[in-house]
Amino acid sequence: MIDDLLDDTGFLSAVEDAIRAATADEVMPRWRKLAAHEVGEKSGPHDLVTVADREAEKHLARSLIALLPGSVVVGEEGVHADPGVYDAVRGDAPVWIVDPVDGTRQFVRGEPGFCTLVALARHGELLASWTHAPALGETAVAVRGRGARLNGSALRAGTPEPGAALRVATSHPDHTTSAQKRAIEGLAAEGVAPRPCGSAGLEYLAVARGDSDAVAFTWEYAWDHAAGLLLVTEAGGAHRTIDGAPFRVTGGNALPFTAARDAATAARVASLLRPQ
Repeated sequence: MIDDLLDDTGFLSAVEDAIRAATADEVMPRWRKLAAHEVGEKSGPHDLVTVADREAEKHLARSLIALLPGSVVVGEEGVHADPGVYDAVRGDAPVWIVDPVDGTRQFVRGEPGFCTLVALARHGELLASWTHAPALGETAVAVRGRGARLNGSALRAGTPEPGAALRVATSHPDHTTSAQKRAIEGLAAEGVAPRPCGSAGLEYLAVARGDSDAVAFTWEYAWDHAAGLLLVTEAGGAHRTIDGAPFRVTGGNALPFTAARDAATAARVASLLRPQ
């Protein structure tokens, strides 16, 4: 059934329409207009949540389940409220993996570098993904085995420029423990130019379009990575953990991990990363 849906451009377009509607109704009207009481903290001052995050996720949950009866939603805000929801990523039902506002800090600051991430998976296999950056006017879609597109045009990651330093976006220091910081210290090597990441979803998009060479991350929440991993893969890129295995959205990965423009770059970056 799901394979038939992936061949159905009407279904894929309906998902994109649902994402656009959620951001148009719940996110963009609040961009640069948030009141102080509409912004809160979860785990700490660098882990923000807004009314837009919560309402957009509810909006998406209603519309996505309606498009695929029997499916479930695993969203960042829903899991924060009930951690047991995350188990559905490893379940039998088709699962929508949702980050309603990826780059919440940028959103709160009134910057355009945020996006909404949606991926469809089953049994841990990524089937389709959507990366929608409403303030930037960009929407990337990837379908398993069918490639990736940005605003309708094909995406190809290509390969890094020979001799140039590898441009690698890494876990942001504000969101990392001491152990996680040490894990990415290996990227301070000749021929590598690491920098802290912004929105994870937009960093994956930068790799898929060849504007960045790789990402290197120390955490594995599926909502941050699912959409981008499929996007990079379908654009011709690759991903791997430090034990050489592909990243699994179901968890249990050897961290850190990387996604890169090509397999050779992924292997090089992974070889520099240190176990957590």
